[in-house]
Amino acid sequence: MELDHSLHWLGLALAPGLASRLTAKLLRNFGSPEAVFGASLTELEACQLPAPAAQAIRSQDPLKAAAKELDQLKKLGCRLVNWGEPEYPKRLLEIYDPPPLLYVRGDPAVLTRHSISIVGTRRPTPYGNQMAERLSRDLADRGLVIVSGLARGIDSSAHKGACAVARGATVAVLGNGIDVIYPKENKKLFALVEQRGAIITEFPLGFYPAPENFPIRNRIVAGMPLGVVVVEGAQYSGSLITARLAMEFNREVYGVPGNVTQPTSFAPNQLIKQGAKLVMGWEDVVEELPTEVRAELFPVEPTTAEQRATLFEAALSPTQKQLYDLLGTDAPRHVDELVEQSGLSSSAVLAALFDLEMKSLVRQMPGKQFVKVLL
Repeated sequence: MELDHSLHWLGLALAPGLASRLTAKLLRNFGSPEAVFGASLTELEACQLPAPAAQAIRSQDPLKAAAKELDQLKKLGCRLVNWGEPEYPKRLLEIYDPPPLLYVRGDPAVLTRHSISIVGTRRPTPYGNQMAERLSRDLADRGLVIVSGLARGIDSSAHKGACAVARGATVAVLGNGIDVIYPKENKKLFALVEQRGAIITEFPLGFYPAPENFPIRNRIVAGMPLGVVVVEGAQYSGSLITARLAMEFNREVYGVPGNVTQPTSFAPNQLIKQGAKLVMGWEDVVEELPTEVRAELFPVEPTTAEQRATLFEAALSPTQKQLYDLLGTDAPRHVDELVEQSGLSSSAVLAALFDLEMKSLVRQMPGKQFVKVLL
């Protein structure tokens, strides 16, 4: 929708005292935002609107504020997408209080694609960062859009992973205005996500990232995708709240197991204990998706052992493929030998072996020796 046609939608979003549920009630009662602004004070109050909100709508002041905001949005190159438009995320409409209007930077088309959320702590371990980035990269490479919150830590790693592959796309859901970059150190990542996907929010321009905004934001992170993967999170973390919202919305919930001595492992380990799907690689996420979604992502599913082996090898990076080919199924090979024969650095070899091990293609033996796993 052109920005100028969004004036009344934006007016409702800027009206004081109107949360998404009250806005939804008004739209259901009156049929359109134009009709809401054309209603009498008596009609508005009959919807059990707080008096200040009803008076503000009747005064038309929110429309004046909306006109000013539209001018700023045009300068920023932003879009507005309301819940009646084809670009609005369809699964988000299934939750009990979907935002009627979304501010969008980037490509709105990615909002309608199949997606998975990857969330976690702002203070991850190196293992957590590596797992978030790897899972995100592998899932994005198979056509899934990665949704996260552009926060420090796991969120940032998830967005980076999605952007690391040629076909990768990602969506960042903000807890502040779309013109506010938070945290400041994510300025480059903000621009990259806008280029490779979309940045969305329901909060007006200039809205500060206050702590109370993030639980509101999390319902979009939980409601928009097919499922939510929790990589790391403490006992009272936002990622645990997001996972519980996902359960309420009947979404798949996944957990990446962590070291039980680490506080950040509490959320995923607890979720797994309660029945969430344990995730070691992208395959664990995909196999829980609806059959019709898998059919879209993988038009021909492998049926024989040879076909499965071919699929696994096709999923490997050049470095992983090189090391995989150097390994046998019987005689373990030491990591130093693999470094020498591959010509790669020890750090590159160890990182690739870790990925192969997490894909269940390689097993580590005592003494830093590795063997290929029979498929």
